[in-house]
Amino acid sequence: MNGGAGAVGSSPAPPPVGGPGWAYFFDLDGTLVDLVDPPAVVRVDPGLRELLESLRRVSGGAVALISGRSLKDIDTLFPGDPPMPVAGQHGLERRAADGHLSRHEPPTGLDAARRMLTGLADRRIEVEDKGLSLAIHYRLAPQLGGYAGRLARLAAAQAGPQYTVLPGKRIMEIKPSGRDKGVAVREFMEERPFRGRVPVFVGDDITDEHGFEMVNALGGASIKVGAGETAARWHLRDVRAVRAWLTRAITAAQVP
Repeated sequence: MNGGAGAVGSSPAPPPVGGPGWAYFFDLDGTLVDLVDPPAVVRVDPGLRELLESLRRVSGGAVALISGRSLKDIDTLFPGDPPMPVAGQHGLERRAADGHLSRHEPPTGLDAARRMLTGLADRRIEVEDKGLSLAIHYRLAPQLGGYAGRLARLAAAQAGPQYTVLPGKRIMEIKPSGRDKGVAVREFMEERPFRGRVPVFVGDDITDEHGFEMVNALGGASIKVGAGETAARWHLRDVRAVRAWLTRAITAAQVP
């Protein structure tokens, strides 16, 4: 079936909002907050933090953020005590609900890619070093997408065969193979308080497709934000629609 706004394969029906016994996973940029240029200037309003904390409370803590951003960056945007479960850099670093931190150290070779990208002449392209991965941003110059892709592939080749290029919305990432948002969802689902629950994953980008595929395989709900072909089974129009969905999810997650 074809969903609204060009989402291929998704249902035209409103997405499920979960309930008691569900686990909630969210991408960040383009899903919970609008995309901005450059990404470093994004701001998270108190209302969004309150919505997520409310959902976290009524769901027994089964809420996690899964983002391409670094864990440090996410914690700056979403401070909390205790901090929220988070997977950063597409799962290369992850904090479980009990606070345990895990980092999947990159294979040798990333330094070679760093050296290649150092001193990039075209300042319309930003190279972000996340520590375990590298990102090439071209949101300020979308016409340079082809060039950014070639540059990313050259950098990945410098890093070695254990690295891959992950394209997103006006971004190219050079990261170790074998780690993605779907793997992060699976790891969370093996731990409390996520274990045994029905997962829902909400995301907007190509990088979220692994998450959609994983929750589909687990019998959960995959929700795509915005237009585009997708493995997600449901669709929300934009960030504003996600916030409205969050409000309904909080009500649904409360045990009667």
